[in-house]
This record gives sequence, structure tokens and C-alpha cells, in this order.
Amino acid sequence: MPTPFETAWLAACADCTNCGLATQRQRVVISRGNPAARVMVIGEAPGASEDEQGLPFVGRSGRVLDGLFTSAGLDPDTDLFITNVVKCRPPENRKPTAAELRACRPWIQKQIEVVDPPLVVLVGATAVKAMLGSKQAMGSLRGVWIEEDGRSWMPIFHPSYLLRNPSRDPGKPVSLTLEDLRQVRDRLCQCEPASGAPTS
Repeated sequence: MPTPFETAWLAACADCTNCGLATQRQRVVISRGNPAARVMVIGEAPGASEDEQGLPFVGRSGRVLDGLFTSAGLDPDTDLFITNVVKCRPPENRKPTAAELRACRPWIQKQIEVVDPPLVVLVGATAVKAMLGSKQAMGSLRGVWIEEDGRSWMPIFHPSYLLRNPSRDPGKPVSLTLEDLRQVRDRLCQCEPASGAPTS
């Protein structure tokens, strides 16, 4: 059950009018998954399906991403907390502007503070730039852990890119992304105590 603080925070986020996207949205898209998860997944911004349902990554891209997480041994409902750097849909699914990213920054920072995940998966270049400031190409960033702010960050290709490059052959983007997510699964296993291990 959410604490009074969490309830107040969620209500404030749902009523946010910090940028012009608030005038065009259907819903503020805050999160889905497990708020106690050890892995946080941060994407770019909601699309049409997300704007309609109020949940991140529930359209075609989300189905691709969920399938890859599941194939890698991660349950999107229990192992992950999924969100975006921007909570409202940009018109025509364009990239968020710098001003929109700045306006939404306090919300994603508060989510990170509350969830406090040791592992963060950054989905696509916009999320990487927004959270880590890197402008490197995703081809060189993906699959490499970045240690910053006491957390381990894993950049991966955005599923919209995978939809445009659907081959599952070795070395292709889909296969590489699955490798990246298996790294996340393996790191998660290292972070968690063994079953039956004593706790103090």
C-alpha cells in the first residue's frame, strides 16, 4: 500500500503542468511494474498507446521490450520498475525538447530516489543523454555498464529501432539487446542474496 507521501507525490505528478505537453495529453504516464524492484527501466516518453492507457511501454515497442526481458529471464511485473524520462506524450511521438526534459527532471529524480535501484536500464539515446549526459552513439554505448551515482547503468537499443531491424541473427540489434538484458539478469543475481541465506 502506498505511503501518504507516495500518494501525494503520485497525485502531484498526475496533475503536473510544468510544460506545454500538459495541454495535449490524455494521461500522465508515471510507471508500471514493481516499485520495490532492483532494476529500473527508463525510456524516452509515452506514445499513443501509453497516453491512452496511462502506462509506459504498452504499445508495439513495449511488447517487444517485454518479450526480450522475459527471454532474458526477467519478469516485467516483478523484477522491473518501468518509467520514462518524460511523463506526457510529445505530439506525433517526436523526441522531447530540452525544455520538456528539464520540466520532467524532478519527477524522474524522485522516482529514482524512492525506488533506489542498484541497476538501471536506459532505453534509447534520449534516455541515456537525459540521465547521464552522454551523446555517444548507441552502437558504442549499448551493452557496457556505466558506474555513476552509486548505480550501474546499462544502455540498450530502443525497441522502435529493433522493430525497424527485426532480424534475430547473431550480431544483429535484437540479438545484441538480448545479450545486454542477460547481463542485467546476471548482475541482478549478484546483487540479491542467495535463497535461504541468513539475513541480519
